[in-house]
Amino acid sequence: MAQSKNYFTQETEDAIVLYNLTEDTPTRDKIYNQKIKYAFFKLTENIIHTYKFYYTENESLDDVQHDVTTFLLSKLHLFNPEKGAKAYSYFGTIAKRYLIMVNTKNYKRRIDKVGVSEVEDSYEHSYDITADTDEDLNLPYFIDQFVEFTTDNLYTLFEKEEDAKIADAILQLFKQRGKLDILNKKALYIYIREQVDVKTPKITKVAGELHKLFKDSYIRYIEEGYIKF
Repeated sequence: MAQSKNYFTQETEDAIVLYNLTEDTPTRDKIYNQKIKYAFFKLTENIIHTYKFYYTENESLDDVQHDVTTFLLSKLHLFNPEKGAKAYSYFGTIAKRYLIMVNTKNYKRRIDKVGVSEVEDSYEHSYDITADTDEDLNLPYFIDQFVEFTTDNLYTLFEKEEDAKIADAILQLFKQRGKLDILNKKALYIYIREQVDVKTPKITKVAGELHKLFKDSYIRYIEEGYIKF
């Protein structure tokens, strides 16, 4: 039987809700295979081609699509329609974040092996999540939220006043990132020392603490679909 071009419908969302409410494993499997699996397959296929997530290292696109679909299945239990999100948007967001993470990791691995110039010649690293209509899909949005949270909680995150001042100077760089021409790490350290008179190891220590908070929160953001610091 031919599948509808409207592959992700209200019926799909209802099936996801029913899947989460069902405790019997064979029944859950039946619901997934008959009502959800094809929708996830088409969703991931469309996202891969729309955003050009083509950098897959040694895997085929079919393998990547299978991995994303499996990842969506592992997140089925997290969907809650009472929070206001539609299933199509919710799982589309998770799929995009997963693919961004995979493509970025493979891209960096390729650079490590052959160098930047060869990678740029052979691969157009062109996906653009900032073009999406959902503002919370892109990294700039996450950075803005991170800066706002850490700025508001500086003296909770950093008990020592000196550490808090260093963190604030680093956060100012985040806030001005669109206007800065600084690309050199040494220049960044000089900029921070101009704001706070401290030695480089002290800056490195505070930057490391901010980085850990950023990394842990961003991984959760990609995998779970929400921001929590």
